[in-house]
Amino acid sequence: MSNVYVIGAYTTPVKRHADKTVRDLVRDAYVGAVKDSGLEATKDIESAWFGNCMMDYWGQSIVRGQVCFMPLVSEGLFPERVPMTNVENACATGSVALNGAWKDILSGQAEVSLAIGVEKLYDPHDPQRIFTLFGGGTAPFDKEELYDEYGRVAAALGKSFSPQPDRTLPMDAYAMQALYHMDKYGTTREQIAACAAKNHNHAVMNPVAQYRFPMTADEVLRDRQVNDPFTRAMCAPIGDGAAAALVCSEAYLARQPESVRRRAVRIAASALTGGKLRDISEPSLSRLAADRAYEQAGIGPDDIDVAEVHDATAFSEIFQMEMMRFCPEGEGGPFVASGATTMGGRLPVNVSGGLVSKGHPIAATGLVMAQEIVSQLRGEAGPRQVPNARVGLIENGGGLMGLEEAVCAVNILVKD
Repeated sequence: MSNVYVIGAYTTPVKRHADKTVRDLVRDAYVGAVKDSGLEATKDIESAWFGNCMMDYWGQSIVRGQVCFMPLVSEGLFPERVPMTNVENACATGSVALNGAWKDILSGQAEVSLAIGVEKLYDPHDPQRIFTLFGGGTAPFDKEELYDEYGRVAAALGKSFSPQPDRTLPMDAYAMQALYHMDKYGTTREQIAACAAKNHNHAVMNPVAQYRFPMTADEVLRDRQVNDPFTRAMCAPIGDGAAAALVCSEAYLARQPESVRRRAVRIAASALTGGKLRDISEPSLSRLAADRAYEQAGIGPDDIDVAEVHDATAFSEIFQMEMMRFCPEGEGGPFVASGATTMGGRLPVNVSGGLVSKGHPIAATGLVMAQEIVSQLRGEAGPRQVPNARVGLIENGGGLMGLEEAVCAVNILVKD
């Protein structure tokens, strides 16, 4: 297998961009990634993978990428006749777009490919209406089957399953997983709160994060309850943003100036898995994605220096510590609460602030994570820099298939 490299990565600030359109955010991310790459000629881009989930809310339901890039093509900022593949895989969309660009390079279809994701979720005129689209991340044709499954798990735990219009169904599914974990392994609300507080405190150092204020674990616990065991500070907020990455072949990189070559970061692995209606006691699809990624990269979990994982809730990070094999099953709570995943700990995780504080612009999230890891491996992360980081992992899940995601991507990046 030949090598594929990230040579440019950029993310917009994640926030409520009331003054920007989807096209504005796409322009910012694309131009930023090109500038970051140091490339003088964008004519070398031969394919593009465009990620978005919610643009139909704004009136564009098909050929989304082509429509967003039309002005850039007209202005000569993006080459003509480049094939663009539209990608939608819920919260994992950005990582799946990166996987597509990576495959284009590996297959020889392109020497330079673009992966980009964008989401605009905030409508200042009707902030709640977009929640109606989040139900599409589940299986509405099988809703009764899914609700029965959630109800069975809740009943076994002495709880009830009661979705509400003021929160998304994924929050209820994550709550079921958390309550089961708490019942089986003794994971506590205090450990979940410690994880959330850690990420809120990391985000203070991230200029593109949506929330940049510190929190203590007690403050997290005292915040408004969303659904048991989660408070608001344990859950990812709604926000807008876009992120992009330019990837290239090893042969193309060899022809570039030293200033481009020295900042290149190798994609050592890119693994995807699909969800199923699993038993809650089974390992998640992210465990298989991680194992596949470790095998591709020829390394193990002990080789990871820094990680970004999909903490749509703070419990999700605890669970993914186990699925990524960073700690034994059932020990994610104590592992995170011990400080092991904090800046300066044994394995810093979500130093960007994670989804709970950096924000979660759905289709862009996987590429926002990639930009963070690229910055870390280049040594360009500023005050949140992890010393001597050379190997980074990104775990990004999306959609719901009962008690797990519908798709998961694990990417491993290496600075040679």
